[in-house]
Amino acid sequence: MQLKEYVEHIAKNAKKSQRKLLRLNTQTKNDTLLKTAELLLKRKDEIIQENQKDLKEAQRKGYSKALLDRLALNDKRIDGMVKVLNDVASLPDPVGEVIHMWTRPNGLKIGQMRVPLGTILIIYEARPNVTIEAASLCIKSSNAVILKGGSETINSNRILVDIIKQAARETGFPQDAIQFVDTTDREAVNLLLKLDKYIDVAIPRGGEGLIKAVAENARMPVIKHYKGVCNLYIDSEADMEKALNIAYNAKVQRPSVCNAIENLVVHSQIAKDFLPKIAYYYGKAGVEMRCDERSLQILQNDPEAHDVEIVPAKEEDYYEEFLDLIIAVKVVDSLDEAIEFINRYGSGHSDSIITENYTKGMRFINEVDSAAVYINASTRFTDGNEFGLGAEMGISTDKIHVRGPMGLKDLTIPKYIVFGNGQIRDNFGIPKEEEVVEIDKTACERR
Repeated sequence: MQLKEYVEHIAKNAKKSQRKLLRLNTQTKNDTLLKTAELLLKRKDEIIQENQKDLKEAQRKGYSKALLDRLALNDKRIDGMVKVLNDVASLPDPVGEVIHMWTRPNGLKIGQMRVPLGTILIIYEARPNVTIEAASLCIKSSNAVILKGGSETINSNRILVDIIKQAARETGFPQDAIQFVDTTDREAVNLLLKLDKYIDVAIPRGGEGLIKAVAENARMPVIKHYKGVCNLYIDSEADMEKALNIAYNAKVQRPSVCNAIENLVVHSQIAKDFLPKIAYYYGKAGVEMRCDERSLQILQNDPEAHDVEIVPAKEEDYYEEFLDLIIAVKVVDSLDEAIEFINRYGSGHSDSIITENYTKGMRFINEVDSAAVYINASTRFTDGNEFGLGAEMGISTDKIHVRGPMGLKDLTIPKYIVFGNGQIRDNFGIPKEEEVVEIDKTACERR
């Protein structure tokens, strides 16, 4: 089968499954999720074996440590996928939920009911756990899903989809609703993006280049997850212990993910105290600090910071999603300057302020234009599971339909449902016998 025929076959099958999905009850969907979790544990050794093939090939190609980290599966991450499946199974089913209902003066009852988006194409790179997260959310929300992972995870994704389909067979869930693009040919994505007849929405997760390419070429709506240039602002009224712990966690705990901070913004009144301390801990973790002139001067003259790699920052560093143990540093003189900096250089993903001043914290929340804004907490919490959503399809930086972690309810949309009892508009119905009038045909012709 030619590539064009292959991807069209996948899309058609996904589309055909939509009506079957709407007839499913919640129990069948939950059974499928729980059976998938059971099979993940049962076939754990196979999963790790297939993942090792991807890791070895990625190492051979010289991929970065950050990408290798995103790609790797181990006992802990498989257990994490099992938790996702159990969490999604425990969530209320949003499909069919009536979210509003009102009665008009004419007696019509009008409401809105949640329904699935339809067929979702998700295009993602590096992280095989996305296969489980995306499939679990689509299963529970009665959406058909087309999974297109990157070539670097082909073996890992293949076995994970095989496990999901096995669970579907054993629980009566329609297998055609879970489609996997089993090819590393990049042209497959371009072909899929033209199939708006079968695919209702595309969701890209990956690098900025991928997301822009999908947005520019897709014929269907795209929910975009642009890069995560997250910022942490240390206010002049910050608690030092909170500031150090959060700055360390938000950069070091897992630097290869989109909710790790890339810019550290520090008020000048606290900079001389805070920067050498965090530099000491960053140095132990191997973090490179790219500093503006003021932070560079502070750190170069402090013996506590001697073990950290410090280099002058360039303008483009503040726009960069490093996804690595690198952070750009900026010293500011006011909250206004910090907010202006974040709105200019950030990507609208996640930003946090460390302050004990309530008014400043609320100003930060109101004026920073991002999907998730924090007071005194690490940006690493911007995650569907951490937010109690069970899992996420991605973190949308769009402002239409959904913004932030895209969870279960976000894979549904409301449609209007109307209950009547014979109501007609303007009482314009079938005329009664005595109301029938003869039509002047010649007048109609003249007109």
